[in-house]
Amino acid sequence: MRTDRTVLYLVVPCYNEEEVLEKTAAVLKDKMLRLMDAGKISSRSKILFVNDGSKDRTWQIICEHAHQERIFAGLCFSRNFGHQSAILAGMMAAREKADAVVTIDADLQQDIEALDKFLDSYESGCDIVYGVRNDRNTDGFLKKTTAGIFYKLMHVLGCKTITNHADYRLMSKKALGALSEYQETNLFLRGLIPTMGFQSDIVYFDVKEREAGQSKYSFKKMLTLAMDGITSMSTRPLQMIVALGILTFLVSLGIFVSCIWDWAHGKVVAGWTTTVASTCLIGGMTILSQGIIGEYIGKIYMESKHRPRYIVESMILREEDGEEVQ
Repeated sequence: MRTDRTVLYLVVPCYNEEEVLEKTAAVLKDKMLRLMDAGKISSRSKILFVNDGSKDRTWQIICEHAHQERIFAGLCFSRNFGHQSAILAGMMAAREKADAVVTIDADLQQDIEALDKFLDSYESGCDIVYGVRNDRNTDGFLKKTTAGIFYKLMHVLGCKTITNHADYRLMSKKALGALSEYQETNLFLRGLIPTMGFQSDIVYFDVKEREAGQSKYSFKKMLTLAMDGITSMSTRPLQMIVALGILTFLVSLGIFVSCIWDWAHGKVVAGWTTTVASTCLIGGMTILSQGIIGEYIGKIYMESKHRPRYIVESMILREEDGEEVQ
C-alpha cells in the first residue's frame, strides 16, 4: 500500500497536433489540478509533451506552455522517430523524477477521468495498470475490423497482448527501471510490457470522439505496427513455415507415389491442370515463406546496428527552483 502523495507525470506523444494541442493542454491541466487539490498526487507532478518531429507549430505551442506554467514540460526529437519511440522517450525522461508515469494520446479520445482508477490501482500496489477501452464504437468499419483481426492474430501467434489496450497505461518507477533494461530497436510496447511480470491491473474506459484534427495513425502505420509486433514478440511464423514445409513434403510425396502407381498400371493421364495448380501453390508458399524469413532477417540486421532508438534535440522542464533546459 502506497501512502505518500504520488509524483505523477503524464507523457503525451505529439505529431502534428497543433489543432488539438491547446484544448488538450487545458483539459489535462484541469484534471491534474483537481487531483492535486484532492491530495491524490503531488504538486511536483507534470504533463510532459513529446514532440515526435512535427512539421507544424506543435513544438512552439509546447514551448509556450512550458515557459508559462511549471506544470507543463516538453521534449523534442530531432526528427520523426515514431509513436512507440516517443512514448518510450517520455517515460525514460520522467522515470527519475516521477513515482508513476501515465502515457496518453494527445487527441483526448482516451478518457482522462479514468486516471482516478489508475491511481487507485497504483496505490493498492500495482506497478502496471492497463487502460482498456470498453468498445470500438467510435472507430470506422475498416479500423474496427482490422483491430479485431490484429488482436486475434497476435493471440494465435502467442503474443501476450491485451485486447483493446492501446498505450494508455500507468507504470511505476520500478516497472520503468525494468523497462529501461530492454534495448531492442524494434519497439512494440503493447506486447513487451505484459511480459515483464509485475503486479498489474486493468481499468476500463469509454473512448470519446476526437476533439479536432485528423488521426495521424494511418492504415500504413497500423500495418507497420502489426508487423513490428508479430516479428518482435513471436517466432511462431517461422515455426508455421516449418509445419507448412512438412505438410507440402507429405502432399508431394503422396502425389509422387500416386504417379508411380499410375505409371506401373499403364494409366498415363495428361495432368496439365494438376501441374499448373501445384506449381502455383508451391511457388506461392515459397515466396510467402521467403518474405516472412526476410522480415525477421531485416529486424536482426537493424538490431545489430545498435542505432539509438531516438535522438532528443531539446527538453524544457521547470523545477521548483528554476528552469532546466536540455
